[in-house]
Amino acid sequence: MPISRSDALVFFGATGDLAYKKIFPALQAMIQRDGLDLPIICIAHSGWTLEQLRQRAHDSLAHAAKAQGATVDEAAFAKLAANLRYVDGDYNDPATFTALKQALGNAQRPLHYLAIPPSLFGVVARSLKRAGCADQARIVVEKPFGRDLASARKLNATLHEVFPEPSIFRIDHYLGKEPVQNLLYFRFANTVFEPVWNHHYVDSVQITMAEQFGVDGRGSFYEGVGAIRDVLQNHLLQVTSLLAMDAPVGNDPASLNAEKLRLFRAMRPLEPADVVRGQFAGYRDVEGVAPDSDVETFVALRLYIDTWRWAGVPFYIRAGKNLPITTTEVMVDMKTPPMSIFDDIQAAQSNYFRFRLSPEVVIAEGARVKRPGEAMRGNPVELVARHDTTPEKSPYERLLGDAIRGDNSLFTSDECVEAAWAVVDRVLNHQNPVQPYAPGSWGPAGAAHVVTSPEGWHDPQAETSEPC
Repeated sequence: MPISRSDALVFFGATGDLAYKKIFPALQAMIQRDGLDLPIICIAHSGWTLEQLRQRAHDSLAHAAKAQGATVDEAAFAKLAANLRYVDGDYNDPATFTALKQALGNAQRPLHYLAIPPSLFGVVARSLKRAGCADQARIVVEKPFGRDLASARKLNATLHEVFPEPSIFRIDHYLGKEPVQNLLYFRFANTVFEPVWNHHYVDSVQITMAEQFGVDGRGSFYEGVGAIRDVLQNHLLQVTSLLAMDAPVGNDPASLNAEKLRLFRAMRPLEPADVVRGQFAGYRDVEGVAPDSDVETFVALRLYIDTWRWAGVPFYIRAGKNLPITTTEVMVDMKTPPMSIFDDIQAAQSNYFRFRLSPEVVIAEGARVKRPGEAMRGNPVELVARHDTTPEKSPYERLLGDAIRGDNSLFTSDECVEAAWAVVDRVLNHQNPVQPYAPGSWGPAGAAHVVTSPEGWHDPQAETSEPC
C-alpha cells in the first residue's frame, strides 16, 4: 500500500535558533531542488507577525548564503514566503491549537515538527489530538529522546498515547549525513569485506569524534547534558551500529531497524571502569557553568558487543571538545599476519580501514608494500578508496523530505532509543570524577588506559590526500 505524502508542515518553535540555522535553509533548498509546495505553518510564543517571521526566514537564508559566498535565491524565497503561515500562542493554551486547526484548512495529513523542549512534547501531542490535528498526522521530535532509560521510556509512552510508532519520526541529524549513510552502503555493497568483518580478522575498532571548539557560549545547556548524553548515546552508538550490524533482510526501514536493534541489545552495558570522563581547563569559567561542575566535555570508553561476529573485539570510542582538530573518524584495525615471513610486522603497522566522516569524506585502506631494493622489507601505505567532496543535501533537507514522504529509514525507533540508553545508563551518574585536560590536547591522560593494545589511540590528522 503506498505511503501517503504529508500535505502540510507544522513547525513548533519556529522563531528559535534551530529554525534560523537549519530549517529555513533546508526548506529553501527543498524548493530549489524538488519544488516543495505545501503550507508551512509556523508556531511560536513570541508575539510576532507573519511579516516578522518572513523577515526572519530571509535573514536566515542570507546568513547561510553568505557563509557559502553566495546570495539569496529570491525567486525560491518568494515561493517559500508565499507558503509560510504564522500562529502565535502559548503551547498550554487550547486556543493556540484551535488557531492551528483553522490554519491547516483542507490539509488532512500534516507533519508536526516539534523543535521545542522535550518537556513540552506531551502537552503538544495531547493538544493536537484534542484539536483534531493528529488524525492521519505524523510527528517529528528532536533529540534528546530523554535523559536516561527511564525518561526515554516515559517519553515514548507519552507520544504513543496519541501517535502510533510508524507515525513518530525521531530526528537525529547525524543519520542524515551522506558519509554516515555511506558506511552502510560500503559494507553491504561490497562482498569483498564481509569475510574479514568479524573477530577472526578485526583486532579492534576506534571511533573518534573531535571538536576543536568549546561549548560556544552554551554553558547552561551543556551543564545539563555533557558529552555522553550529547553525542555518545546517539550519534556515536548509531555509527557503531552501522559498522557492526549484520545485513538486513531487505532495504525497508523495518528490516534496517530490526538489525540495528539486535546490535544495540548485544552491546554490553557500560560500567564505570570502562569509561574515562574529562573536562577541559577553563570550562568552569564559561558563563552558565557551575564553579564546581563535574560535567564531562570529553569521554573515552571501551565497549564490547556480545555477538558471534564481534566476540572479544574491543570498540574504543571517544568524543570531546577543545581537541586538536574537528573531525569524526573510524579506524578498523586488522590483526597481524599469523607468521612473520618477511620483516617483523608490528600491530601498529598492520592493515586497517579508515573512514573519515567529516569534514572531508574519505574511505581508505592501510596496507604494506615492498621497499625498493633487494631486502624483503616493506613500508606502510594508504590506498584511498573514495574521497568525494561533491556538494550534497544537508541532513535536515534530507530528513525533512523523508518525513514528508513517510520514509523513516533514517529515523530511529522507540526500541532502538531505549536499547541505546540501556548501554550508557549505568555511567550517567558521575561515579568517576572528571579528569582535567588542556585545550588543544587529546583529552586527559587517563584516556590512554582505555585502549589496551600497545599502539594506543589513533589520533586523526588533517586530511592531505588528493581525491582519486
